[in-house]
Amino acid sequence: MSDFPVAALRSVEIATPQPGGSADFYTKVWGLDFAAEVGGTIYLAATGSDFHVLELTPSDRTSLRKVSFRVRSREDLHQLFARVREAGCEVVSPPERSLAPSGGESFLVREPQGCGLEFVYGDRTRTARVVANRPERLAHVNINSADIEKLSTFYQEALGFRLSDRSKPMAFLCCNSDHHAVVLADAPVHGLNHVAYLMPDLESVMRGSGRMVDHGYPIGWGVGRHGPGDNVFAYFVDPTGVVVEYTAEVLQIDESYRAKGPGEWVWPPGRTDQWGVAPPKTEACKKAQLSVPFAPQIVTAGRA
Repeated sequence: MSDFPVAALRSVEIATPQPGGSADFYTKVWGLDFAAEVGGTIYLAATGSDFHVLELTPSDRTSLRKVSFRVRSREDLHQLFARVREAGCEVVSPPERSLAPSGGESFLVREPQGCGLEFVYGDRTRTARVVANRPERLAHVNINSADIEKLSTFYQEALGFRLSDRSKPMAFLCCNSDHHAVVLADAPVHGLNHVAYLMPDLESVMRGSGRMVDHGYPIGWGVGRHGPGDNVFAYFVDPTGVVVEYTAEVLQIDESYRAKGPGEWVWPPGRTDQWGVAPPKTEACKKAQLSVPFAPQIVTAGRA
């Protein structure tokens, strides 16, 4: 693959008015594990090697505080910091040692449309396991944008991502062999659209979805198979209004993959996925996808 400075999507931080209740949902229903709690923030892990994939921080309202990426080297970390400053990002904290339980060196900025972005090098990892029906790691984060082209250019020119596909409503961006780590969705507001968690296989997506339904969380969209990325999906709304996705079988790509345009990603009338079996997205899911803003302030707790 291309020599990406960003190695992978690592984690997200969600501000929630119900941190305890959210933690119960994600550990008892969604399939994550408790990793640590520091300063009121709860860190939750999947079964893969990331120390955590989700941070839950107390707040008056639900919002996206930051998206965290792991970078390849310390040199890349500092070069990225220079590039994001040149691109007009607001610096929340410069490269420094992190006091979060995951450790490492990191910096935190707010990109021009308002999303908090953290870049980390040298953070702690865990022994990876593959556990049926439980998430392994984050697959992608989907961000709402009123100007996809501007934000896509930022990800490509400042952060070194590559455009993998462009449908009419979305831009798909990769930083490794996964077809996409970041998706930008055309929307009237900036904010979080949804967070996708990678499951081991299609069977795990189906059984995880059944577990959610058993606990009273209806499927918001799916089960189906997306076009760009070729991944299977099932969408849900968590107790505080965050849309979460189980996904699997994400397309693996290299430099030979040709990015397709909006004219090539068209379904027959009435179809919402490749298979043609997924019903239309529920109104509750569509509303939730536009209801989680970026946090108005990002507090740098847990940093030196």
